[in-house]
Amino acid sequence: MVSVPRLVIAAPASGSGKTTVATGLMAAFAERGLAVSPHKVGPDYIDPGYHALATGRPGRNLDAYMCGTDLIEPLFAHGSEGCDLAVVEGVMGLFDGASGQGELASTAQVATLLRAPVVLVVDASSQSRSVAALVHGFASWDPGVRIGGVILNKVASDRHEALLRDALEGSGLPVLGVLRRAAQVETPSRHLGLVPAAERHTDAVEAVRAMGERVRAGCDLDALMALARTAPPSAAGPWRPPAPEPAAARPVVAVAGGPAFTFAYAEHAELLTAAGADVVVFDPLHDEKLPDGTAGLVVGGGFPEVYAPELSANEPLRAAVTALAERGAPVAAECAGLLYLARELDGLPMCGVLDAEARMTKRLTLGYREAVAVSDSPLAVTGTRVRGHEFHRTVLEPGAGAVPAWGMHLPERRVEGFVEWGVHASYLHTHWAASPGMARRFVERCGAR
Repeated sequence: MVSVPRLVIAAPASGSGKTTVATGLMAAFAERGLAVSPHKVGPDYIDPGYHALATGRPGRNLDAYMCGTDLIEPLFAHGSEGCDLAVVEGVMGLFDGASGQGELASTAQVATLLRAPVVLVVDASSQSRSVAALVHGFASWDPGVRIGGVILNKVASDRHEALLRDALEGSGLPVLGVLRRAAQVETPSRHLGLVPAAERHTDAVEAVRAMGERVRAGCDLDALMALARTAPPSAAGPWRPPAPEPAAARPVVAVAGGPAFTFAYAEHAELLTAAGADVVVFDPLHDEKLPDGTAGLVVGGGFPEVYAPELSANEPLRAAVTALAERGAPVAAECAGLLYLARELDGLPMCGVLDAEARMTKRLTLGYREAVAVSDSPLAVTGTRVRGHEFHRTVLEPGAGAVPAWGMHLPERRVEGFVEWGVHASYLHTHWAASPGMARRFVERCGAR
């Protein structure tokens, strides 16, 4: 039985201020001494990094497309165990989900699955009385989604605030906060969204502190907590990573981290550990060798294109990665990891494990994908079906004879990725909680060497 108070922070559209409000609420409640569980709807890796700074706990994703609807409550219960409050930041507009699939993977669907009240963050910068029509529309669109209040963002003045409050007087929804336009907290962005917190740690800590101060000054925290407590108990038990039979030794799985490789779901390391591995994080920007005893390597997503000169300059580590792969050790590389294993990235030498060259482009590849394994690999046997997500502005030009990892079904039929030696490398981001056999198979391959 899960009875943690919870709020979902949503908005009519992207750019309304969800991240500022959600992160600020997490920081403000954590400053009160509460244990706050942070969550993010969808596949986003970047916002959870700011959530983690605000709460001191891992930011966790709730993705109904990649993980399925049945796992949303258990994953939420796993992340929020022992907490006083959970704050869930939504994605895009409240009812926006997987393209062409209705409300699947939308904030509205996750809020419904969690039976959590929604706080609607409205960008009020260019409206007055019209705010009432907008709020009424969102509140009445889906009776299964309970909007419990509104936070008005980018409000220009006391006069503007009075007009907005007057318009909302008869809506039946309380105004739970007002944030002024003049005090926006700027968080730098680049080609794939916000700059990850790990890349600007000192500045990010200050930004999170400022978000907390701004929300604390402009929002009724007591009323928000009272709303969170209206969420009913859930009978769903917490998700648990499956445990294998005890092994004589625990293989070391090296996991790339640091500023260049910040994209990782918290459950992946938990699954590897539960499957019998000792997970050791290393930084390819600075560490010149792999962790002692490395039996397998996981290189997740991030921004190698931003750090290409530094990654290329670390020749000892590149050589160690190549040697590990050539010995047949299992290697799982995802998006940024795929680029790191390539021969070159924007003309700079990388590890050369894969006969491929990568380069930046202006075209964004973005969206959910359905895929089936077309080759046996350390992660999957041929025929394994998964759902994943692509998010990059690079292209890869493979050499002749490359063996693909996945066959894609959406948005078009194609093959993608590489399987070579013990390597599985792909642009596709997957959530292993939906396919725990991936982690188990990977660790078994590590122990077999």
